[in-house]
Amino acid sequence: MTRIADLLATGRTFSFEFSPPKSADGSMSLGRTIAELEPLAPSFVSVTYGAGGSTREHTRDTVLWVQRETSIPPMAHLTCVGHTHAEIADIIATYVDAGIVNVLALAGDPPKNPADARPSDYTYATDLIEHLREISDLCIGVAAHPEGHPRSPDLATDRRLLAEKMKVSDFATTQFFFDIEHYVSLVNDLADLGVDKPVIPGIMPVTNIGQVERMAQLSGAAFPDWLRARLEAGTSPEHVRQIGVEAATQLCADLLDAGAPGLHFYTLNKSTATREIYAQLGLPVA
Repeated sequence: MTRIADLLATGRTFSFEFSPPKSADGSMSLGRTIAELEPLAPSFVSVTYGAGGSTREHTRDTVLWVQRETSIPPMAHLTCVGHTHAEIADIIATYVDAGIVNVLALAGDPPKNPADARPSDYTYATDLIEHLREISDLCIGVAAHPEGHPRSPDLATDRRLLAEKMKVSDFATTQFFFDIEHYVSLVNDLADLGVDKPVIPGIMPVTNIGQVERMAQLSGAAFPDWLRARLEAGTSPEHVRQIGVEAATQLCADLLDAGAPGLHFYTLNKSTATREIYAQLGLPVA
């Protein structure tokens, strides 16, 4: 069973994130995407979890499918929101029985409709991590926000809380960002707080301005003026996409030069941009 912490201890990781499909067509599309990315020999793939646990079954089914049908180790997202101890124990037992040992422990977002809220035995991600440690021998990652979580009162508090999470977990993956200074500052601040565990930067190639702008607002990430100006100079949707891929490629190169332990690509369940970045960086392909 491949543990992400062991991969990080021996070299850089290159990984991809997917959302669980909600329909037969979505499943077929995701299957094609994973097949197109598998020749890149990803270190692992992660599967997201909807607000309030709304994609719980879809996430589980997708993670199990990846484990069963591909050669790529999966990492399952888990959230505090909408889960009891018994439910988490049941989910983890299913994963462990299938040979899945990597999870990303998240606080999670409440459902958009309060009427859809489920009972929860956890308040913070650290509560979930502590329970996971009690019931299993998992490799546990956490989320990091280079520019601070949107619900944090200030950046210093966010860094302190992240350091507490990382002291009881194995590694972190970050929310996407567009300026390398945010990542460097995050790693340096964690070091000052006594944490030197791997922090894998998350990469979001901008292929559609409106879509990423909305996602940036929700995640608390800044959409910098320099990137907006470059994208708005695009003469067609394809040109905009090419500019976004070039900007993401440069960010990846700068991060690797700065010593990042790997790269984690937010694919939006598509493969083209990630494959192009791989080619431009000259990363090995199986």
